[in-house]
Amino acid sequence: MASSILKEGARILFQGDSITDAGWDRGNPDSWGGGYVMMVASHLSAALPERDLTFRNRGISGNRVYDMEDRWTKDCVELRPTCVSFLIGINDTWRRYDSNLVSPADDYEASFHRILERTRQETGADIVICEPFVLPVPPDRIAWREDLDPRIAACRRLAVEFNALYVPFDGIFAAAATRRPASFWLPDGVHPSLPGHALMAHAWIKAVRGH
Repeated sequence: MASSILKEGARILFQGDSITDAGWDRGNPDSWGGGYVMMVASHLSAALPERDLTFRNRGISGNRVYDMEDRWTKDCVELRPTCVSFLIGINDTWRRYDSNLVSPADDYEASFHRILERTRQETGADIVICEPFVLPVPPDRIAWREDLDPRIAACRRLAVEFNALYVPFDGIFAAAATRRPASFWLPDGVHPSLPGHALMAHAWIKAVRGH
């Protein structure tokens, strides 16, 4: 699958929450924002100009998986992507701890499953599933693992079921945090710094290009 994602004329759609959003301009449907999506799109557009790749960012800050499901026709199906990359789940965890709004892991998986089914049936797009992630800064984020880890397990199951490419961001950030403090990569344990976004972009490109 990796080689087909970057085929000539590919239309690659990034979906998720604020980490993907990264401030993309709602007035410009082709805006990439200022995070890993911009880095991926810039790098691949420069490296493979002859393939005429199109990149779109439809991450929406604050979204849980259910919010993404509600906007799927407008923000995915109507855009006719040939590849959809997903990063969703940290807000489903976060709202439990800041708002007592629980998103059961089974419900999260069921909603994500419906989204993937629609994506496969209505667009035929290749699928990339990215792991949601957290690092223990500040220390209260340590408790979040109890809620996030089942979501990561759900993402892995869905990747197998839908034959999706998988990018293990949680593990990548955990490994990176052995080289520089966690706050260097994710200052609040969730939102990446510029080096954090660059780490994500590098991992995504490596997964999709196969090297």
